[in-house]
Amino acid sequence: MRPTLRILLFTLAGFSVVSALIGMIGLTIGGGMGLPAEWITGTIFASYFWPGVILGVVVGGTQSLALIAQVGRFQVAWGLHAAAGLTLMIWIFVEIALMLVWSPLHGIFFATGLVQTVCAVLMLGAWPRPLLARTAPNRANGSIPG
Repeated sequence: MRPTLRILLFTLAGFSVVSALIGMIGLTIGGGMGLPAEWITGTIFASYFWPGVILGVVVGGTQSLALIAQVGRFQVAWGLHAAAGLTLMIWIFVEIALMLVWSPLHGIFFATGLVQTVCAVLMLGAWPRPLLARTAPNRANGSIPG
């Protein structure tokens, strides 16, 4: 299962990095990728430029760090993948909250972040082996009535 999770994490992070960079370029240089200016009316942003920069640096940056750590076989890689997945989910949540608009892309990227986070936590050892193993009772600390 671990090789499958490694490949999945690498794929999800790679997809997220490429998407964040495309989004950053489209929002900064591309003038907002055709998104209506009304969607950010009432927010702290006058244009899509700064959201694009934040998308590229924060979301793309955390995903890049996770990929670099995984390729370099650093032990921190799985923790960075969890942080990158959470960052992606927070980005989507805040984007929807600010713009008050939902798109199927929001669902795709939120699900990507969620799957990345869950896989990373499993790589960190959250999956007990065997799955339904039980711990031995300990009468001394009161874990068993009696």
